[in-house]
Amino acid sequence: MMFATASRLLMIGTIAAALAGMAVAQAASKGVEAGYLRCNVDAGASFLFGSSRDIQCSYTPHGTKRTDRYTGSIDSFGVDIGYRENGVLVWGVIAPSADVGPGALAGKYSGASAEAAAGYGLGANALIGGSDKSIALQPLSIEGTEGLNIAAGVTTLTLKAR
Repeated sequence: MMFATASRLLMIGTIAAALAGMAVAQAASKGVEAGYLRCNVDAGASFLFGSSRDIQCSYTPHGTKRTDRYTGSIDSFGVDIGYRENGVLVWGVIAPSADVGPGALAGKYSGASAEAAAGYGLGANALIGGSDKSIALQPLSIEGTEGLNIAAGVTTLTLKAR
């Protein structure tokens, strides 16, 4: 019975993430793909109503050898139960122009998320934010996690330039 309820919650979260992804895609249709953001996510336990994990990220703009470094946190609110080992998130960065300067991704992003892991698992996060909410992390990040976890809800990503 608990597994059926958890499966329904994950399905609802997946649908919410897909809808958020469509909203991010619509917002991103006014921008250009500027590069990729890759984040290493620390391990941690999830609470019934959410989780918070530290991240270390690097942004690589297309057509350059430059790498910008960021630190921050990723916070989830909603159903989030279990334990996750270290994970990796990768997003395509959509910005108003291809010229995203050093530190320009710093700020707060939010959107919907869904994840399931029993051993190895996947998750999806569609986020929009940054400077004047003009940057989309798109289309959906793919999260490679290891652990036992189920989550569906709203995710907030906070990035600080290093």
